[in-house]
Amino acid sequence: MKLGLLPPAAAEAGARESLAGRLTRTLIVWVGGVWLLCVLGVVWYVDREINHNFDNELAEVAHRMFDTAVHELGTLRTERAQRGEGADPARPLIALPQLFPTDAVLYQVVDLHERVLLRSSEAPANAFDVPLAPGFADSEAWRIFTVRHPTLDLYFQVADPLDERRTALNRTLLGLIIPLMAVLPLLALVLRNVARTELRGLQSLASEIAQRNGSDLRPILLLGLPRELHSVGEDVNRLLQRLSHALDVERALAANAAHELRSPLAAARLRLQTALEHELRRNDVEAALDALHTLGHRAEKLLQLSRAESGASLTRTRVNLVQLAGAVAEEFWKGTSANERLSLKLPESESPVAVLGDVDALAIALRNLVENALRYGRGRVVIEVMSPGTLAVRDFGPGVGQEQLHTLQQRHVRHSSDKAGYGLGLSIVNTIVEKHGSRLELYSPPPGAATGFEARIVLNAA
Repeated sequence: MKLGLLPPAAAEAGARESLAGRLTRTLIVWVGGVWLLCVLGVVWYVDREINHNFDNELAEVAHRMFDTAVHELGTLRTERAQRGEGADPARPLIALPQLFPTDAVLYQVVDLHERVLLRSSEAPANAFDVPLAPGFADSEAWRIFTVRHPTLDLYFQVADPLDERRTALNRTLLGLIIPLMAVLPLLALVLRNVARTELRGLQSLASEIAQRNGSDLRPILLLGLPRELHSVGEDVNRLLQRLSHALDVERALAANAAHELRSPLAAARLRLQTALEHELRRNDVEAALDALHTLGHRAEKLLQLSRAESGASLTRTRVNLVQLAGAVAEEFWKGTSANERLSLKLPESESPVAVLGDVDALAIALRNLVENALRYGRGRVVIEVMSPGTLAVRDFGPGVGQEQLHTLQQRHVRHSSDKAGYGLGLSIVNTIVEKHGSRLELYSPPPGAATGFEARIVLNAA
């Protein structure tokens, strides 16, 4: 790799933007957009209010000055008549200059024939170039308000320059927008700091997750996290718990295999070696076959235990215990050794005994109980289905002592004289029962009997 060049993964990581940066940019864009809309709204509102106020003032001036203008029109006519000047319709009368010329009111008095009778001395000739009608009208540079006299056939028009309105609007908006523009950088800085501060919890959660590996599956600390991140942390903890359980099952399978398969393998190897040394005597070959059978039986039990402990494939469906017990008994009746010893006892009621569970897992559990009873019991073995949801397997062998009952469900624990005992069978049954949220009850001797052993799987009725 050349110097100065990054591998694709590093380049991609470097180009990937942080969540805080994306959140900051998104907030700035949206807040800036809302800010711009608010500014446009302010511009519209200020323009509307300024024009409204100017129009109100213009109308008020027109109403107040109409009577004064009519009085001045009569005075000027009288003076013209005293001077012997005739009335010239084409030449309007000019009012006297106002006291404050810079703030003078521009007006004119018009008759019904649109002839100008009187005009203020400050008014330009083209200021009132609009149709003669009551109300507001705009010319190129003026805003005109026209009002009609209530009793005389006269109109009074007042003009206001539009430049004054634009100047007032620009000054007002400038005073508003400059502070708002100055706030934008400060707002962006605040949003950036807020985004980084609020995302510290996410960074802490990511750091905690990054520290977990196959040898460290401790739950993640969720103190001080917001509700959304707390929910994510709980999901991650549940995932870590499942991973830890899966690893425990894997380690347990390895440990169980090392413990349970060592002796059968050694026995099979020894028997085959002896058979080879004695030219394959029948007894030695049969002993090797028995050892291999034991090895296969142990391997099957270990796989059953591993499946039961994982619980990944267990389902919850409606299971008819009568049909389940009949199917398991039918499997054993096909063998000559169990045909006469095993019996099935069903409830007297014809209604089905149904529970919620995994039919395959329950069949494995019941099969293990029957195998233990046939192997280590004496005489008859009974499978009994009891309402509302109990499977019982009873034998009449020597049983175990009361102080030994609580250890039977542990792996590799046996209490028989030949060191075979119940072993993995009851451990598998107990694990399956626990996964179903039910319980395994052991009795030695069974209720109402002098000797024997009984195991009951008490399930939740459907």
